[in-house]
Amino acid sequence: MRVYVGCCGFCVGRSKYFSTFRTVELQETFYDLPPVEKLSSLRELGGGGFVFNMKAWQGVTHSLDSPTWRRAKWRPPEDLRDRVGLLRPTRENLELWDEVVRRARAIGARVIVLQTPPSFGFSEENFRNAREFLRTVATGEFIIGWEPRGDWLERLDYVRRVVEVSDSVIHVVDPFRSRPAVEKEVGYFRLHGIGGGEVNYRYKYTDEDLARLCDFVRGASSREVYVMFNNVWMLQDAQRFRDICRDIVV
Repeated sequence: MRVYVGCCGFCVGRSKYFSTFRTVELQETFYDLPPVEKLSSLRELGGGGFVFNMKAWQGVTHSLDSPTWRRAKWRPPEDLRDRVGLLRPTRENLELWDEVVRRARAIGARVIVLQTPPSFGFSEENFRNAREFLRTVATGEFIIGWEPRGDWLERLDYVRRVVEVSDSVIHVVDPFRSRPAVEKEVGYFRLHGIGGGEVNYRYKYTDEDLARLCDFVRGASSREVYVMFNNVWMLQDAQRFRDICRDIVV
């Protein structure tokens, strides 16, 4: 088993981050589509052996009503409102996905995280769309991690049926809130804090929490695991977890 520990975003200067961790999940790729050249340069800064993951652009996963668009420099036109976002398997949404893939190739992404919002809750239509979209885009070039928010965690059988469309599609979870619907060769965990609703970003993990997390990771059947912290204390918590679980962390 190879376990990579990192953060969702650069929580310190990039030079320090690259010398501290072996992986990162880019967040800037969610709000906008960065220039390909910028990502290629960043990949060179990371050097050999550093693993980049990235969060997919919100144009593919979120509706145009999402408040997350407030931070965006560009958004799809209004006349595409019913054709893009929410994993719709439409020609227009798949064209947006092609732009995500261009960035993933530039950065050399290992995992592309598709986080769908609570508004994309379980329904037969959303289930069909998610299956069809992921079946279409899962070429095996990247690992595609789906992190469904909302009531999908109460419908894990449906989540399993979605991610089973391809070996390269995995279920991304916060292990303190759920277990993956199915374990695959690659496991990907995003730590959003304990307590509260689906997220509690201000939570600081205790040593006991991190020991439990280490036990969970050890018990996973995946051969390659990513543990990505996404809370206010991500820098400190990721370093502490790495120390506690150091015998299996690369």
